[in-house]
Parts: sequence; C-alpha cells; structure tokens
Amino acid sequence: MKKENTRKLKNGVSLGVRRGIAYTVLVLITFLCLFWFYVLLINATRSNGDLKAGFSPFPGVHLYDNWKNLLAGTLPVWTGMINSLMVSTLCAVFSTYFSTMTAYAIHAYEFKMKKFMFTFILMVMAIPTQVTALGFVQLVARMNLEDSFLPLIVPTIAAPVTFFYMKQYMDSTLPLSLIEAARIDGAGEFRVFNIIVVPMMKPAIAVQAIFTFVSSWNNYFVPALILHDEKKKTLPILIAQLRSADFLKFDMGQVYMMIAFSIFPVILVYLFLSRFIVQGVALGSVKG
Repeated sequence: MKKENTRKLKNGVSLGVRRGIAYTVLVLITFLCLFWFYVLLINATRSNGDLKAGFSPFPGVHLYDNWKNLLAGTLPVWTGMINSLMVSTLCAVFSTYFSTMTAYAIHAYEFKMKKFMFTFILMVMAIPTQVTALGFVQLVARMNLEDSFLPLIVPTIAAPVTFFYMKQYMDSTLPLSLIEAARIDGAGEFRVFNIIVVPMMKPAIAVQAIFTFVSSWNNYFVPALILHDEKKKTLPILIAQLRSADFLKFDMGQVYMMIAFSIFPVILVYLFLSRFIVQGVALGSVKG
C-alpha cells in the first residue's frame, strides 16, 4: 500500500514537472510570437527621427502624424486595401471550395486513373511558382489580362496544397456510408456536396481559408509582374514602393504605419474563422 502511494506521488510530481515545462515553453513561444507585433505597433507611433535613434519599448506620440503623412502621400492606400481585400477574399473562397470539391471527387468516386490523378496533383504541388512565372506572364500578356485581377484569382482554383489537406481530412471524418445514405434518400450530387460535405468540412475549410487569405494578402511576386496601374496595385506592392523611396522622402514611421495598417484585416479574418477551428477540435474530441 505504501509503495503504491509512493508511486502515485512520484507520478503526480513528474506529471506536474512536465506540465510546468510545457507551460513554460508555450509562454516563451507566445511571447516570441507576439513581441514582434508589439514592436511593430510601437514603431508605428514613433517618428522617423525617433526610429533612427534606436529601439524603445514605449510608444511615441506620432501615430496620427504618421497616418496623416501616409494618406497625404502619392500612394493610394485605401484603394490598395480594397484591392487586397477583394483579391484575397475571392482567392480564399475559390481555393477552398473547388479544392474541397476535387478532394470529394477523389474520395467518393471510383474511376479509372484515380490513383494517377492523385499522384499527379501531388507532383504539381512540388513545382515552385517561380519556375512557371515567365510562361504565366507571357500567357497573361497574350490574353490581354495585364492590370486585371483575374490572373491572380482564377489560378487559385487549382490549389494542390489545399486539395491534399482536404483529402486527408475527408479520409478521417467523412464516411462513404453517409454519402450513400444521402444518395439513397434521393439527394443529387451537388446537394450532397453542398448540404452534407461542406458543413462537415468547416474546420478544414476555415484553416485553409486562413492560410490562403494570408498567402494571397502577402503575395508580392506575381502581382508585381502583372499589375502596373497605380489604382490596381495591392498593399504589398505599395509597401515595397514606400520602402524604395529616395533618401529625402524616406520615412520609416510611414513604413511601419503602412505595415501595421495592412495586418489588421489578417487578424480580423483569423479571429472570425478561429471559432470554426475550435468547434472542429471540440467536435472531434467528442466523437473520439
């Protein structure tokens, strides 16, 4: 009896030590992740002269001045925000919806060359964007689609990474018996997908929507090759132009203000979609 109590006490102590170490590591990682956001917000409140003087952990008094100077410049800040919001939102919607549909087709149907199609999509996933950039730009020029958002939105329909994630999620959460039962009840294929499959895939869709939105929001390479009109440029292009200003016009306070201004939509999207992720984790734990 004493040995058993001693063993339980040791297990309890070791469990408490492991929890303490885990919480310490998590707090440290959280601090390292949030510290840079704090630095960004602090620097957005300081003037160019204050920033050149060195780092300060305390906020400055030039937040409004930086914002006013940013809007008074030649860059169309609000237009860039609207352009980025429209492109990123449509990319997230099209990518997640059609990738889920493709994953559903591979998951639920039996057809010839099914394994080959799955492997081929994974092979496409390994091709870097930079490899196909030249041919893509030439194709866009021949189709007269420069200074258009279509070349940025339409290609996201074919998103191999999103497809692979959706397929893996379906394999673990979407039983084929449920689909067969819906078909027996007389539901059409699109009705089965939109009414049954999509709601079950909400956690995975939310995760990939966040990733796709952030990736499109931060994308500079492809938009810089296609968008030349000032009214069509997205925020990453405008930030790069602001940073590349000549020495006399360069204002680091405006740069930090522009970057801080550009990350708020990303934070809002994450806060809005994170509840679906939490619901999915809770639902999975209940099912398990």
